[in-house]
Amino acid sequence: MAWIVLVLSGVLEAGWALALKQSSGFTKLWPSVWFVVLAAASFAGLSFALRSLPVGIAYGVWVGVGAATTAVAAAVMLHERMSVLTVVSLVLIVAGVVGLQLSGSSSHA
Repeated sequence: MAWIVLVLSGVLEAGWALALKQSSGFTKLWPSVWFVVLAAASFAGLSFALRSLPVGIAYGVWVGVGAATTAVAAAVMLHERMSVLTVVSLVLIVAGVVGLQLSGSSSHA
């Protein structure tokens, strides 16, 4: 259960990052509200996962999922360009997240 919540929290991290971008420095109300709501939910999920997962592994997975999801969502929704190097780097992040998950499942705290 902690792993599912952790991955979903990483996806929420992408949501708050995109909302932050859309808030234009907190000058737009609704993107700013979404930022606060999504950030709180994302951190709450990370906090829940940290009850049973090691902090180094959980934080690495949370950041990795958030970073990769944010990059892909920004490319799709905001039409940000992605080079071949960007795509390869995202694949490496995902591979790292999988590796961290595998290592975390064998060394439970």
